[in-house]
Amino acid sequence: MGDSPKTDGVAYPNGHAVAATTTSLANYSFPEGRLKTLSDSAKTPVVLMACGSFSPVTFLHLRLFEMANDYIKFSRTEFEVVGGYLSPVSDAYKKAGLASAEHRLNMCEIACQNSGFVMVDPWEVMQKEYQPTANVLDHAENEINVLRGGVTTVDGEKKHARIILLAGADLIQTMSTPGVWSHQDLDHILTRYGALVVERAGTDIEDSLATLSQWRENIWVVNQLVTNDVSSTKVRLFKRRNMSIRYLIPAEVIDYINEHHLFEDDSHQSQSDAKGNASSETSKS
Repeated sequence: MGDSPKTDGVAYPNGHAVAATTTSLANYSFPEGRLKTLSDSAKTPVVLMACGSFSPVTFLHLRLFEMANDYIKFSRTEFEVVGGYLSPVSDAYKKAGLASAEHRLNMCEIACQNSGFVMVDPWEVMQKEYQPTANVLDHAENEINVLRGGVTTVDGEKKHARIILLAGADLIQTMSTPGVWSHQDLDHILTRYGALVVERAGTDIEDSLATLSQWRENIWVVNQLVTNDVSSTKVRLFKRRNMSIRYLIPAEVIDYINEHHLFEDDSHQSQSDAKGNASSETSKS
């Protein structure tokens, strides 16, 4: 998925305290407009969380949700997907090729506008400080199961939802690499929440899973029946070389990129991001 996964290196805090700022909290509300009613009260409702850079968001990012939904529908029938969220990382992530938080959030919103169940949670991208993935999952857990009492069932009752991390095989590869993720965060994510992992060509997922064997029962592998190898990295490269990116990402996102002159070249990108950061701060004040 290119730079879509977010890796939580050991340099970041291992705790799970929320580090939200006053201004971001004042403007934040958890999106729930596409959160579905659980149609079968006997099943466990599932909410999928995809955390990443999304610089820019691609069709593969969106396909992850569709593939995961099909996998659960046909292979894990004890579950039912009731919602999905893209959670873009904040500017504090400091990663090469990262467009400003404002632009990435807008592109994700544009990309999801026609989805029946995928939304964009702006909580993470609004933060002044970096938020490990475990914090993001904890936040979703709190919003859905604590503050809202769970997901509404067809019977009008509330049922606790299972929050699951949705990721590509490249993320699992980083999880199995020593020193990239803290053991505490891995245990918190894979024990409490679990992960749905979509395979990717060129990634030996079985080797990665062998290293994560203690959490294997909470890691579900989704096969790509139609191979898609598009990545944000490739899209940025094509854009810098003035090559076509049509049909790699949604057309409306391409229009947004062109309008704001994103990913054209490194120097232009830096200037654009600086302007985007300033604009983003103004909108949150």
